[in-house]
Amino acid sequence: MTYFFMCVALALCLLMLVSMYRALFGPTVLDRLVGVNAIGSKTVVLLLLIGLLFERVDMFIDIALAYAILNFVAVLAA
Repeated sequence: MTYFFMCVALALCLLMLVSMYRALFGPTVLDRLVGVNAIGSKTVVLLLLIGLLFERVDMFIDIALAYAILNFVAVLAA
């Protein structure tokens, strides 16, 4: 099962690179904002996968929730 979670985490990192491209080279400001928001959302899922890999989901859920709130406030501020 650990191998499966590692493969999912790697695929998620590759998808984050696609969002990074949109955030860096987006034609409009709105595209860049959506790219950054997508990166933040995928980071929350990646944190939860890391918690499953280290068998410390309780600690990583708190970190992921704090990061999700911070991402939401940052997008609203932008």
